[in-house]
Amino acid sequence: MTEATDLVQAASSFTPEVLKGMAAGATVAIGGIFPAFAIGRLAAKAMEAIGRNPEAYSKVQTAMILATAFCEAIAIYALVMALIIKFV
Repeated sequence: MTEATDLVQAASSFTPEVLKGMAAGATVAIGGIFPAFAIGRLAAKAMEAIGRNPEAYSKVQTAMILATAFCEAIAIYALVMALIIKFV
């Protein structure tokens, strides 16, 4: 019974500022993990494509750089959302 009481007391000590910080941290964590996986998969598939057809190196590289920029943009959007959550 005391464990449940301790848990309720700990949860009630979360202020709006603490919750904003936790939400901002979760936003950055989730918004950073998935683009990182996407970029890793993108690079792996690009290397596989170049390995299969070395003459297409320039076309694959151009597409890979463009897709990587889009993946990074998603991470930047997550950072902006985290800053909005934290300070607004």
